[in-house]
Amino acid sequence: MMMSDNMRGVLFMNIAMLTFTLNDSFMKAVTQTMPLFQAVTLRGVLTTAALLVIGMVYGGLRPWPARRDMGIITLRTLADVAATVFFLVALTHMPLANLSAIMQSLPLAVTLGAALVFKTPLGWRRMTAILIGFLGVMLIIKPGSEVFNIWSVMGLLSVATVVVRDLSTKALSSVVPSVLVSVAAGAGVTLMGVSGSIGSGWHPVSSHEMALILGSSVFLVIGYLMSVMVMRVGDISMIAPFRYTSLLWAILLGWLVFGNLPDHLTLLGASIVIAMGSFTFWRERQLAQRVG
Repeated sequence: MMMSDNMRGVLFMNIAMLTFTLNDSFMKAVTQTMPLFQAVTLRGVLTTAALLVIGMVYGGLRPWPARRDMGIITLRTLADVAATVFFLVALTHMPLANLSAIMQSLPLAVTLGAALVFKTPLGWRRMTAILIGFLGVMLIIKPGSEVFNIWSVMGLLSVATVVVRDLSTKALSSVVPSVLVSVAAGAGVTLMGVSGSIGSGWHPVSSHEMALILGSSVFLVIGYLMSVMVMRVGDISMIAPFRYTSLLWAILLGWLVFGNLPDHLTLLGASIVIAMGSFTFWRERQLAQRVG
């Protein structure tokens, strides 16, 4: 039985969310003893090398993109580098589940970004849902309280730069290989790690730390490939809500690995964001069916 594009997209999204969350957990664990940029560099070298091998074996590095697509890939790579910096810096100072709760605003932010960039119609119901969803984000970051700090802002900046990355991916021509896009992202993040590590220094790597870096790299490779593929198949309005499964994984891993659980306001805010995001995509699907 052939799997539909929508079902493939849902599968890719679920795999991406699980593997990215596992990658986050491994990186949070290793940066407790290893300088952040050293960890990013080591992970980046392994990740980029693995992606290059995959690309060469499966011929995924050809055809070479046209000038327009090269410009989009460059923009996407820069956005991915910025998102990685903001996210990992926040991750080293915040509980995994709390940062993941902030990231749940991504589907709403992508919907708003698509309306602004691609002129996608956005009715008052979805606009209201987006506004309510962002109020949920305020419950998560708690502005004005002692919990709100620069690391919360880093989380929000990560959301903004991931929106740029995802919208750039959607703008790529269908002939551009997903592996090539992932290699560019991996190389960009690696160069950022090398640049940052020059000032922060390196320390000897233990076998335990190397195992964490290796595990993080494996999950990141899978996540990179899935995140590119998921934006290029099926109906985004159906697939995007499955991004919310990352919060479930983050809460579970944050509790099992780091002994942290989000507070009631964070859970309430995340629930509002998820509910509004799900409504937004349900509404988009309903309108698409009417047009069809």
